[in-house]
Formats: sequence, structure tokens, C-alpha cells
Amino acid sequence: MVQGAYLVFGRGPSLAVARRVAAAARKIEAAPPPWLLDWIPAYDSIFLELDATAVSCPRLEAWAKKLVLEEGGEGEAERLVELPVRYDGPDLADVAERAGIEPEEVVRLHAGTEYRVYAVGFTPGFPFMAELPPPLRMPRRPTPRARVPAHSVGLAGAQTGVYPQESPGGWNLIGRTLVRVYDPHRDPIFLLQPGDRVRFLPAEGEVPPPPELVEVLGREGKPLLRVLEPGLLTLPLDRGRFRAGRYGLARSGPMDARAFEAATRMVGGAATALELNLVGPLLEALEEVTVALAGIGPGYDGNWGRTVTLRKGETLDLRRPGPGARSYLALPGGFALERFMDSASPDLKGRIGRPLAAGDVLRQEASTQPRRLARTWSPVPLEPREGPVRLRILPGPQADAEALASLTTATFRVGHADRMGLRLEGASVPGGEVTSEGVPLGAVQVPPGGAPMLLLADRGTIGGYAKPAVLHPADLSRAGQLKEGDRVRFVLAKNAPAYCTVAL
Repeated sequence: MVQGAYLVFGRGPSLAVARRVAAAARKIEAAPPPWLLDWIPAYDSIFLELDATAVSCPRLEAWAKKLVLEEGGEGEAERLVELPVRYDGPDLADVAERAGIEPEEVVRLHAGTEYRVYAVGFTPGFPFMAELPPPLRMPRRPTPRARVPAHSVGLAGAQTGVYPQESPGGWNLIGRTLVRVYDPHRDPIFLLQPGDRVRFLPAEGEVPPPPELVEVLGREGKPLLRVLEPGLLTLPLDRGRFRAGRYGLARSGPMDARAFEAATRMVGGAATALELNLVGPLLEALEEVTVALAGIGPGYDGNWGRTVTLRKGETLDLRRPGPGARSYLALPGGFALERFMDSASPDLKGRIGRPLAAGDVLRQEASTQPRRLARTWSPVPLEPREGPVRLRILPGPQADAEALASLTTATFRVGHADRMGLRLEGASVPGGEVTSEGVPLGAVQVPPGGAPMLLLADRGTIGGYAKPAVLHPADLSRAGQLKEGDRVRFVLAKNAPAYCTVAL
């Protein structure tokens, strides 16, 4: 079985390689095979997420080689896009000092170069562009910032790029654009696309505010629940947004897919649910309704999965924390939600969806038919346990013996946890920078500072740090229940799905 694959077209950014990558990506988009869950083009490669039960490495290699030999996929006319920039970034002086020049010369060099967009990813609409003038080429920050302001212009190696929204990031920040490169309400949503040529124009003016949120709560359907208190981060979602990674949109979906499936099956197979994070909501029933709750997060009472029937006017209090991070609440037929690019799941970095707020009314899908409810549920539960949580890993794209040994001989502590992933504290792990490429779900990414990060549902789709390991897919749900302060031990998986590389 193969879990994922890299189609590699060369080494590092070059115009010839970029055109081959773009041509192959267009062919994939025109006729994606049924076993392909997503594809993420980058500088010299395309990362493929696959149905591990449906394809082998030899079959994948044969398909890829046939793909590049087929006619079609020719490039479109290259556009020139000009981006006004206010050069006042927090790292401008430091970049100048390390380059041995004045800040004004940094601006002149950066704005005096024409760049090519090689990929879009990491977060929605983030353009990866090259090549920087040699004096401005410098490594990423050893430890990424937790928050980079929206519209920031950054430098990393030979690359420059724009952060469309506030997000973590390790690039050197020299300014901010005065236009949005991503706006989900605009046509086109993505201002830049691979193959575009870009010039930055020094300018003064106001940095634009973030675009308005894309609302996913539906306004049609039977109102069943009112939110009295929203909880810490209660999110309406479905199983995730597939085949959108090439735009930088996260897979999203449930952090604990096993608990999500348990909750939705208990109410007859709903497609949507609420994800409760750390502290859940207080809900009032507007009509008699039966709901299902599964997981070991908010509302956990020792029963991993259960149903609750509420009469009109009764409340359901899920504010009690549990031993894990997350639980899922489902109702028959599912919640009425709107879709953005074929999914109702949130992309919080992309301003798609939002957490529940007090006063929200949760409605049942208008097309809901009566369903038989499963009053009991008996999966193999993800029970809380004492001591470190054991997570299986398999060798990643940049695996080496020293990094894998460091990961599997130490106990790590979760220093920060959110839907993008876990920042781990403990032993230093060999890492570093690589040419920016697609990032697998569950990648263990290690920047030059040596502190590993386990990337989960809302991960950036493209990254430039080494990935010595990838989490076994069967342990993604277990990782989704971890919270700050939990301890983790990694072990090498046996008989795990493979990641293969196909040189083209």
C-alpha cells in the first residue's frame, strides 16, 4: 500500500522544471483518477495524497510516466502582476545588516527584480516566488513566529512570498502588500497563480483589512438548537475539503475522524457535526431532538459515545472539560451548512467558517428524512491513559537514521496545540530546510532549531522544513486528542503504508 507520493521533475526552481510541473498539474486537474485525494504542485515536484488501499508504488509510477508522455497540458500566456508594498517589516533592518547593505538597498533590490510564481500553498493563496537577488538570500528563522501579520512580504532562501492571512511562519518579513492576494468573496479568489510574473512596487498607504468571513451556518432547515454559550472553539464541519490543496486550502475536517464517524453513525449517518474543543457549548433545544456525542473531550462522562434526547426548552451543558481535547456532536440528518469549494469544513486561516457564537441557531438539513438512531455505540474507544501517548511514525520524505533515532528515543511534551498541529518540546531533532514542497497530513516537520512539529488537519499545504517522519494514518485520531502538557512517545510503525518517490 502507498499512502502518498512525490512526483519529482528536477532539482530546485528553474523555468524548464516549473513548466513541466505546471503541465502535469493541469493534466491531473483535467482527469484526476478516483484514488487521488489531493495533489499539491510545488517548485520541482507534485505531492499526491492517495487512497492507500487502491494503488501501489509500481502502479503509481506507471500512471505518472504515462501522464508526462501524454499530449496536452500546454501553458497559458504568462501574466505580469504588480503588487504595491509598504516596506516596513520587522526584519527589514536585520536583513540589511546580514546582507551588509542599507535597508534602502534591500528595498531597491527586492522591488527591482521580476519574480515567477512557482506554487500556491502553505495557506490559501500564499504565492511561492523566486528568485531573489543573491544579497537577499538568507535562511528562515530558526524558530517560526507563532503569528505573522496578514499581507506580510517575506524572504526565505531564494524565495519571496506573501502571507495572505495571519498565520505561523518562519520567513524574514520586510513589508506588507497594500492589496489582498486572496479574497474568498472576489473573482478571482486567488490573485496569483503558478506561471505569473510579479513585480513589487514600493508604495505608501493603508494595509487592507482581512476579507469578510465566509459564513457556513445554513439559514434553511428546521431550527433545533440555540447556542447559549459557545464554548472555547466549537466548529461546524464535515469530513473535509478534498482536492483543493493546490490552492493552499487545508484539508480541515475533524481532528479525530474516528469520534466524528461514531457520532454521525449514531444518528443514522449524518454528513456534518460540531467539533467541541477543550470546553464545549451550552445548547438549548428549540424542539424535541436526539443528539449523539462521541469523543473524550468536552462533555465526556466516562462514556465514549452516547445519545441524549432533549425536550423543547431543555439545555445540554457540554462545558465540562474531558481528558482529551475533542468531542463531536451530531443530530439526525446533519446540521444545515453551506459549502465553499465542495466542503462545509472551516479554514480559519482562509476566513472560511467560524466558531459558534452565542445566539446562533443550529438547523437541521432541510432534506432530512426520518432515520433509525443507534442508541448504543461500541467502537474500540480512544480511552484516556496514564503516561505518554504512543504514536506510530513511518519514515518521511527527508528521513535519516539520526533524526528517526532522536524521535523514537525521547519523550516529548506538547508545548502548543491547535488545529494546525502540535509544537513539541524535548530533545533536539536534526532538521533543516529543503526546497518548498507539498506537506503530508501528519508530517513531523523539523526546522533548523530542532524542535519538531506534528502537522494535523489545518496544516499548511506547502513547506520548506525537513520532514524526517510522517504519522501513521491510523494514529491521526489519537494525535487529534492531544492538548498542551500531554507527553508523546514516537515508535516506528511496522507494515505501514509507504511513501514513494517517482523521478520524472
